[in-house]
Amino acid sequence: MTTISQGVAWFRTEWTPWHTTAMIAAVVLVAGALPGVKMSLVVNGLFLAAIIALGAIGLSLIFGILKFANVAHGDYMMMGAYVTFFIVESVLEPLGLEGVGLGPFTFGYPLLIALPIGAAIVAGGSILLDIGIYRRLRNRGVNVVMLSMASLGVAIALRGLVQIIWTTDAQAFPRESRQVFRLPMDVRVPPDSVFIGIAAVALVAGIYVILTHTKMGKAMRATADNPDLARVTGINTQQVIWWTWAIGGGMAAIAGILLSVSQAQMLPIMGWKFLIPLFAAVILGGIGNPYGALVGAFVIGVTMEVSTQWINPSYKPAVAFGIMIAMLLARPRGLFGGSQ
Repeated sequence: MTTISQGVAWFRTEWTPWHTTAMIAAVVLVAGALPGVKMSLVVNGLFLAAIIALGAIGLSLIFGILKFANVAHGDYMMMGAYVTFFIVESVLEPLGLEGVGLGPFTFGYPLLIALPIGAAIVAGGSILLDIGIYRRLRNRGVNVVMLSMASLGVAIALRGLVQIIWTTDAQAFPRESRQVFRLPMDVRVPPDSVFIGIAAVALVAGIYVILTHTKMGKAMRATADNPDLARVTGINTQQVIWWTWAIGGGMAAIAGILLSVSQAQMLPIMGWKFLIPLFAAVILGGIGNPYGALVGAFVIGVTMEVSTQWINPSYKPAVAFGIMIAMLLARPRGLFGGSQ
């Protein structure tokens, strides 16, 4: 049994939302209990972890079904941000749909309209890339290393396309400055972070329902266990693969959009820079285990943010890389990867 199926089976029988809440609370308490740690960094780390989780879960699902590391996953995040930016700036605004400062948030309602459209476009693009590249390579018996190298080429091509269209300059969604929410212990939370947290929780809950309560979720688990047996029993494994790409690509796109909202800008290299935290979360939780990736994301996100109290923020990816290497040395299969 593969790790994705082990993770889903364990999640269905033993894991509850209370477990998730308890683990997140444990991360917060441990990080907050460290001498001199600012609670504001811990809270900001939770919101960063929510973005990492969306990307890491999709990356883990793709690995669980197709058994290769999609190096282009970070650039799917970047494409989600830029495609949504294009929809807001070049489609909705000419139609008269513009505005900023929706409620307490810096962005306006056009972003909420464009967000699902951008995610759907990237999800569809992920399927087309599978049809045009990855499926052809799989049919020719190419090994997983070459598939990963092909995904590296896709990543470079996507980044180059964005640089041709939008150059390397930073872009940003229309926004309006807003007051931050002030909480006890000198914690300041930007309103946009609240939106990011709510969106992430809703999406993770949706993935839980898909994997544990739908026919497609059962088909995905069966395909992860044994693709040949699943095919013999009547499961359309190619459809399962396309659904996996759609879910992974769509979640990555939304993660990229939320990241650009959080950072108030987007750059062509934003997804590439985010790739190490994504892989670190996946490896920490157990490769191919989407729920392990969720836990790993919170550990990575909080640790990265808290580390900025002592080191330059530009070294945050190095912190994630260090955790990833330490986990590979101590427990190569991750926290929930199983013993076999």
